[in-house]
Amino acid sequence: MTEYPTIFDGHAYCFPDVRGLMGFPTPEVKHIHVQKSMANHHVQPWLIRDHSPGSTSTLMDDSRWPDDDAIRDVNFRPTTHGRYEWTVDGEDYVKQYFPPSIAGMGYPPENLIAEMDYANVTGTLLHRNPYLGIGNDFIADCVQKFPDRIFGLAHVPEWTVEDEPDAAASMVEGAVRDRGLSGLQFLTSQLHLYGKNPDWSGDGFTPFWDRFASLGVPVFFSLSINEPKREPLLDHYLLELQRLTTWMEQYPETPVVMTHGFLWTLFADKDGFQLPDELWRPFENPNLSLQILLPIGLGDKFDYPLPQAQPLLRDLVRNIGADRLMWGTDMPIVMRHWTYQQNIDFIVKYCDFLSKQELALIMGGNTKRLLGLS
Repeated sequence: MTEYPTIFDGHAYCFPDVRGLMGFPTPEVKHIHVQKSMANHHVQPWLIRDHSPGSTSTLMDDSRWPDDDAIRDVNFRPTTHGRYEWTVDGEDYVKQYFPPSIAGMGYPPENLIAEMDYANVTGTLLHRNPYLGIGNDFIADCVQKFPDRIFGLAHVPEWTVEDEPDAAASMVEGAVRDRGLSGLQFLTSQLHLYGKNPDWSGDGFTPFWDRFASLGVPVFFSLSINEPKREPLLDHYLLELQRLTTWMEQYPETPVVMTHGFLWTLFADKDGFQLPDELWRPFENPNLSLQILLPIGLGDKFDYPLPQAQPLLRDLVRNIGADRLMWGTDMPIVMRHWTYQQNIDFIVKYCDFLSKQELALIMGGNTKRLLGLS
């Protein structure tokens, strides 16, 4: 019988009904943001008529990126059961961003707690993405409903930070000091979404980062390069890692987490995964930890229990250390591919090269320590 460590999910979500405003100032502003985001998301759309593959280019004209008028007038809309739909020349398209179980297009904390109870997950840390809502009150309310089980990260619209650093810093300070959130998630892709200065480690962001660092809480960086016009992708990804290294040198007292793991698909070939040495260099800084969210990135490419991940995990433990790896799931979005229990078992049951001590750290101990819970 499998012996399970105490499980704490380092990366999950709750969100309001995405058919509402979700904290955006107007329906139009929200619509533009979400359509641009979904146009750049990797999930394959299909035609309702026969389930044949559709093209995301029907949502956006890449040649006009990142202008707001890059999005096409195709009646893009969130509908039901996890679906975004749009219509082109009488053809209806679907992008199944959420799993079909998200019937009401929202995910309140009660739903997450029910899944956690079933899989015996003791706690979780809520992450952020603007197309799931901006502002911090909804997440703070989730935390207040389940203060011993749910913890949450603050967020600030990244595209406003350089232009309005004081307002951005005040927003994060209020979320941490007054609403009890545990850190900040910063998604660098949002700068590209709005055509802003991409150098988030540069002088233009210093006033914001100085005030943030004084809070003494961790920052979670999401280094995504899904947007168009960023070829070659590997060069841009390595540049993001260089910015991360620069940022950590500027703020040596701030704990840093790189969310989701590496951009695994960049390093995949027919023989597995070839990880370049450049990936390990930022981890020469002991303040940096790495999340492990393999099923959300690879679950549509490989079958459970994902044996292809085992060499990756060996490399991560060898090059970073089990004491700086943080398991997470991306619940509920990962249920497009796997159940909560499968997200646990592919490591606990099948990665038998990990010791009990290493499993305990990876499957929750490291995240709890970072949050001051153990």
